[in-house]
Amino acid sequence: MTAPAVRHDTEGLYEVLAALDRPCYIVDRAGRVGAAHRPPAPGSGAELLAAAGPLPPGRLGSADFRRDHGVRYAHMAGAMAGGIASVELVAALARAGHLAAFGSAGLPEERVETALARLAAELGPAGAPFGCNLIHNPLAPATERACVDACLRHGVRCLEASAFVQLTPDLVRYRVAGLRRDAAGGVRAEHRVVAKVSHARIAELFLRPAPREIVEELRAAGRVTAEQAELARAVPMADDITAEADSGGHTDRRPLAVLLPALLALRDRLAREHPHPHGTPVRIGAAGGLGTPHALAAAFALGAAYVVTGSVNQATTEAGTSAGVKRLLARADATDCAMAPAADMFEQGAQVQVLTRGTLFAGHAARLRRLHERYDSLEALPAEERRRLQESVLRRPLEEVVDECRGYLKAHHPDELPRAERDAKFRMALVFRWYLAMASRWATSGRSERSGDWQIWCGPAMGAFNAWTAGSALAAPEERHAAAVSRHLLRGAAFHARVGQLRLSGVRFPAGCAEYRLPPAAAAVPAAREDVTGQAAAGCP
Repeated sequence: MTAPAVRHDTEGLYEVLAALDRPCYIVDRAGRVGAAHRPPAPGSGAELLAAAGPLPPGRLGSADFRRDHGVRYAHMAGAMAGGIASVELVAALARAGHLAAFGSAGLPEERVETALARLAAELGPAGAPFGCNLIHNPLAPATERACVDACLRHGVRCLEASAFVQLTPDLVRYRVAGLRRDAAGGVRAEHRVVAKVSHARIAELFLRPAPREIVEELRAAGRVTAEQAELARAVPMADDITAEADSGGHTDRRPLAVLLPALLALRDRLAREHPHPHGTPVRIGAAGGLGTPHALAAAFALGAAYVVTGSVNQATTEAGTSAGVKRLLARADATDCAMAPAADMFEQGAQVQVLTRGTLFAGHAARLRRLHERYDSLEALPAEERRRLQESVLRRPLEEVVDECRGYLKAHHPDELPRAERDAKFRMALVFRWYLAMASRWATSGRSERSGDWQIWCGPAMGAFNAWTAGSALAAPEERHAAAVSRHLLRGAAFHARVGQLRLSGVRFPAGCAEYRLPPAAAAVPAAREDVTGQAAAGCP
């Protein structure tokens, strides 16, 4: 057997480390660190310092996640509301072996219906999996019901459940209606639920079986069968629970390093107390702040079964938002984010994390919050505040906005129209919510005359992603294809996981060989150039 080719130069070390489908052996020869794909032969004068096995990106995370969802990677693109997680984004990632959920929240029923029909037609014959977001809407439960109905009609096999503070009949109906008994007598869940949570109390709802009272009501109404109702006793409400840390949009800004271990410990404690006779334990994934390979590798090291990206998906070419928004996102720094009042549950003080660079939305929204706290009606506003509100924020007479709000209530929520007429404080909140809701629509549609008011959901991960991709093939917005972004994030995460493993053995690498390299801008490779194994055909080390 010939001696292995040991590489001591920086480029050679990097090439050995980056060959993720081959083992890596770190050796010392005469005080110089080297790397090879085979161990040193006895008597060669080289001392083995550390070794790491193959770690292609398809081995990161949970094999059960990949198998159950029918994907190649333990990665999910979370559903950004308003169709930002678009049909094109979901389809591109599904074909590349990733799980992605359509951003149905805030869309009219007909748009959700059309989108799911397109995804089913485009991906169904190929067997590529996809999901749909189901957002909890306690003020309009009919929208939740319509979304579940559409998912059932179009054979959607996965729901990403977000913002739930309690389990609702329609979410339970989706889960239980997909339960079947398999040939071995176990339970097969054809409808998978991925729950996005940031509190242990909410996670516990999904770690336990569906509430018996809700299941019995569904059975009595003929929405689920008696056998499904019985099987529901042995199956937790979710297959996967995403620990949502500091992220864009709605967020409690929880630190991932605290939240993820807490949910893992809760999962394990409940599994010991109430073991389920069928199926695998509920998997815990990670979301929030994941915009670089280092961040993904850290999440997997913390014990995440899968990772979920969000803000960076919004900056891809397939995302359902305007080119202007993508250009602003491409210039964002990690500090260019702030919390602002949310359109939904404005009166309850809900907030979203948004981009501050290039838009005045965060400041305008904060002013609306202060006005709502300080005054009881639009009529009570001082003249100067009223002028600034109409000229600088709404850019329309207050009376016109009030009339538009009345028209919206009449068409969509007629039961609330009497309250709007008699309650001046509620009427003021409607006007402010109009601005907050329209600001996100102006952004996604690219309304240039309202660019100063664009509401762009964004977390610190976006700035970290920009810093990582600077000067590379992924720097320009037009080159940020969803599949390419996800591919490089996962390959980089595998690379850094391997480097981290070797460093734990005490290896010190020379500068320049232990950082994952993106192809330079001139070597940009279209996302479509990917072989059947999911590895890059070109442009990836």
